[in-house]
Amino acid sequence: MVSGLNPTKTNCSHIFNLFCLYGNVEKVKFMKSVPGTALVEMGDEYAVDRAVTHLNSIKVFGKKLNVCVSKQQAVIPSQMFELADGSSSYQDFSLTRNNRFNSTHSSRNIIQPPAAVLHFYNAPPTLSQHQLLKLCSEHDVPTFTKFKVFDAKTSSKTLSGLLEFSSKTEAVEALTVLNHHQIRIPSSSSPFTLKLCFSTSSHL
Repeated sequence: MVSGLNPTKTNCSHIFNLFCLYGNVEKVKFMKSVPGTALVEMGDEYAVDRAVTHLNSIKVFGKKLNVCVSKQQAVIPSQMFELADGSSSYQDFSLTRNNRFNSTHSSRNIIQPPAAVLHFYNAPPTLSQHQLLKLCSEHDVPTFTKFKVFDAKTSSKTLSGLLEFSSKTEAVEALTVLNHHQIRIPSSSSPFTLKLCFSTSSHL
């Protein structure tokens, strides 16, 4: 259970973007009877433990989250309503390819607590610092202060690197909104799904 959410700024996708760093997210449901509170069903109990450990008491959109284990065994889609941004109060993420713990690559996941530096990957190879700054301003999230691109192999079709923010709170907000944002480029028929996670680096 997650309480202390900013009801005017948070939706199911935002919760998924943050919680998916600690395990597979199955379902997210906002509670109509308790504004600013949502139930998050994770893939297993270890994912729940990791989410509680790393996300309890962090600040998102000006409010402090309270993340704890719920008495409910599963999230049931009932009493659905429209959130402030017009999206649904319930979303099923069980089949999304953006869950990171159910593939052969799951061993690559590094469990990191929220930090001021974000690691970005799967970005278009032509992505520039200016384009990323524009993305932040367009989505009304804090902008990063430092930008670093990793040297890619000539055969690489994507770009990766690091973004440093002024504070952990700013980095959390940027990740919550921009994780899994789809970026289109003229030379590709399919969009690139920008992926973000907290970095092991404390600064650039």
